[in-house]
Amino acid sequence: MPILTFNFNCINLGILIIFNLKQISFLLLNIVIFISGFSCFKTAISDQSSSQNVDFLVKQGKIFWEQRTNLSSFDKADHFISLAYQKRPTDYELAILMSKIKFFRAYFLEDDPFIKDTLYLEASKICKNIIINHPEFTSNYNGSIEDTTTKLMAAIASTPNSLIPALYWWAVNQARYLNRKPALERINQRELLEVIMNRVLTIEPGFDSSGPYRFFGSLYTRIPGIELSQSKTYFDQALQANPEFLGNYVLMAEHYHQKAGNKEKFHQSLVKVIETNLTNHPELMTDNFFYQERAKQLLKNESLLFE
Repeated sequence: MPILTFNFNCINLGILIIFNLKQISFLLLNIVIFISGFSCFKTAISDQSSSQNVDFLVKQGKIFWEQRTNLSSFDKADHFISLAYQKRPTDYELAILMSKIKFFRAYFLEDDPFIKDTLYLEASKICKNIIINHPEFTSNYNGSIEDTTTKLMAAIASTPNSLIPALYWWAVNQARYLNRKPALERINQRELLEVIMNRVLTIEPGFDSSGPYRFFGSLYTRIPGIELSQSKTYFDQALQANPEFLGNYVLMAEHYHQKAGNKEKFHQSLVKVIETNLTNHPELMTDNFFYQERAKQLLKNESLLFE
């Protein structure tokens, strides 16, 4: 009898241990599931929070960008949009705004030639990258069996309307970057720049207040072997289409009149810009304000520019 009792007790103990092990396993399984679920939930919350933070940066950046006649606001716009762009480098609209901010700083505010060129190049690369990696562009680009250069040109020539802003700011910044480079480098880039901006000109000639005409007017003062009259033709078209945009006068004075040695017309054009009442066209007031300041700077250096 004692032996049977002993065996019975052992069996009970074994059953109890097995039962407890099952409970422990079940408990551990639930803990693992809970931790895993909490981790996923935490990640989702983190991702949502990060997205909301970027949205906030973009919103604030755009607000300050609209107030950029105050240079402190411009610096804030640059700061907020730069932070947002670091988080979302594939965001198309954000990339365009980032490139415009870099162009703005380089053209209107920066004096150091090296920093200016660096900003232009960075802005150009931003637009180039956003285009080349865009689904609407890669479908054309990857579908071609031509060599790399020809593929790029062909894809650009059939770029959809939605990518026009990126094409425009790519070319504008690239041309500005090349202005101080050797003539051979400008000649080598000429075909690419022409293909890019001709696409913009074909689809939306009035983009950025006749920007494509203004672009070619400026470009053809910097490419050796091109008749200067071609520059004048493009600038005249820009002025005819958008006489209210002061940038058309300023760029023509800065590039064409200076290159042609038209000191009197250079002076007259810039005086006209400076004397313009900016409130006549409130929709252009911000851009016209800065081109007015640019005109003052050019007039200040008039004697040096026509030595």
